[in-house]
Amino acid sequence: MSAKEEAVKGHVLQDFAMNQVHLTGEFHINAFAKELDYLHSYDLDRLLAGFRENRGLPPKAGKYPGWEDTEIRGHTLGHFMTACAQAYEQTSDPDLLKKLEYIIAELAQCQFESGYLSAFPESLIDNIEKRQPAWVPWYTIHKLIAGLIAVYQGTQLADAKRIVCKLGDWVALRTSRWSHELQTIVLSVEYGGMNDCLYDLFKISSDPKHLEAAHKFDEIPLFKAIAQGADILKGKHANTTIPKFLGALNRYRTLGESEKFYLEAAKKFWDIVVNHHTYITGGNSESEHFGEPDILDARRSDITCETCNSYNMLKLTRELFKLTGDKKYADYYETSYINAILSSQNPETGMTMYFQPMATGYFKIYSSPFEHFWCCTGTGMESFTKLNDSIYFYNDNELYVNQFISSRLDFAQENMSITQTASIPDRDDVQFTIETTDGRDRAMKLYVRVPNWVKGEMTVLLNGKRFEPEIKNEYLEVDRTWHSGDVLDLVLPMKVLACSLPDNPAAVGFQYGPIVLSAALGNEDMTLSSTGIMVQVPTKRMRIKDFIIPNGMTPKEWIQSVEEHVVKDEDRMEFRLRNTDEDERLIFTPHYKQHKERYGIYWNMVEPDSEELKRHLELGRLENLTKEATIDSVQVGNDQYEL
Repeated sequence: MSAKEEAVKGHVLQDFAMNQVHLTGEFHINAFAKELDYLHSYDLDRLLAGFRENRGLPPKAGKYPGWEDTEIRGHTLGHFMTACAQAYEQTSDPDLLKKLEYIIAELAQCQFESGYLSAFPESLIDNIEKRQPAWVPWYTIHKLIAGLIAVYQGTQLADAKRIVCKLGDWVALRTSRWSHELQTIVLSVEYGGMNDCLYDLFKISSDPKHLEAAHKFDEIPLFKAIAQGADILKGKHANTTIPKFLGALNRYRTLGESEKFYLEAAKKFWDIVVNHHTYITGGNSESEHFGEPDILDARRSDITCETCNSYNMLKLTRELFKLTGDKKYADYYETSYINAILSSQNPETGMTMYFQPMATGYFKIYSSPFEHFWCCTGTGMESFTKLNDSIYFYNDNELYVNQFISSRLDFAQENMSITQTASIPDRDDVQFTIETTDGRDRAMKLYVRVPNWVKGEMTVLLNGKRFEPEIKNEYLEVDRTWHSGDVLDLVLPMKVLACSLPDNPAAVGFQYGPIVLSAALGNEDMTLSSTGIMVQVPTKRMRIKDFIIPNGMTPKEWIQSVEEHVVKDEDRMEFRLRNTDEDERLIFTPHYKQHKERYGIYWNMVEPDSEELKRHLELGRLENLTKEATIDSVQVGNDQYEL
């Protein structure tokens, strides 16, 4: 066990209740408000129509279109319940509670005596076992179970628990009849996080049947291979695979040290994905699938980085951090939270993205409110109703600060409140004001993450005076008796960083502090295409230059001194190039705020008259002659995207 794990052995870090952390920054307040508006705009009877229809009851409204009028109808209701429950925990909004009470009452009518509950017939589950066509029914059951559990945990509605336990009984009976061969057949088709949600169900039911059912969805051969360090991810559907390890980790969290193998498998999986399959934004995959390890530049396209993957990787990351206290998880969480999740929402409409192109020249595409109902529409509802859930963690009187986001923490467990004021990257200073709610002094160990992007000396002031805290496991430690009104100020110096790709060191993206930068490339001909099932993708029907030629030096020399060549405007969060052929054209800004234009994150640095430049010019010529590629030809039945 590492020193970092020893530090938290026996006392796993805890997260705060959703209503204990209040976001106060303008950007985050708007993001949450837009999501609330979207949740309130839904017609519940349309979300429930398939459930009533499946139970033989007359629907009260027509089903929504898109994916909600296919074989995975009902998946959106699962996400919707989770999102509403999370939002209710923060706001105590009575309208949200009424919505959830109505949904639960309706679902109670729609549940079969066997416990089965869905918007599609049980025959689709039969089809999976018979190797007949069916579009991932277990995936949808997972969303429903997870949503019901979230409602119970967020509202304590007894009927939500009763319904989900009864549904769990049906799952347990169904899985108890699986032979090893049949289990292998079922687990070959995407089943979401069925193991994960059933371990959660066991925690509230204490029913051993639910525990046994959860274990039926644990894919042991996969876990063993990954635990041994074998990167076998090539060709695997990413958003099928990540939830499997969420379930593995949940088995360890549920049963403890006797199941440490599952913890080790989850940790090894995280290392493999983050270190060998991940782009600068924290996202991964191309056409939803993992490729060869460290082959990333060659796979950059218009369909990279499915947002669901980032959602699930963040769930895995936060739990690994709580168990280990290892700062690498907090660093990655910040990267993906800002550059993949915050980046995925249109701040004007609140709509969210499916793919996030890593190829230069494409643009962001957002869902429409009531037309598509993609998987990423559902995870988007959840992501933007829990923006506050991983800023702070605690253990007894130890408080960990992992993210620099303006917020107010009600540390009721210690009769304290902490107000954080931060506006990174616009400013490099962060302030914490500590108040005691009963007027008495409090002993507390405050641990503040030292980010991996800090360049130069950090400055720490305590009540205006220079302070030299200890650094333990890459956290600033301030262990003292706090007086109400104490103020801790930090200065976190930021510089521009160049991040290259392992299969092409000359392909670089730029980062300022934790923020990925991209250059806007105009909005000419932003025509949409489609792929998969009703999934919209951007087109690029014109040549867009994706390379930069340094002046008077090699690409390697330019990259090594990047802070001299990517220079911030004195008054604005804009960066311009120096000593290149693009000094007058490209302006880089925070990518998570890039919403209306084509963009470029990665750029190939090439020498004039080089073979590399000739290849780029030839590729551009070929692009103008070929049609946009799609991924409609992948094998049917593997996952929720590909039917």
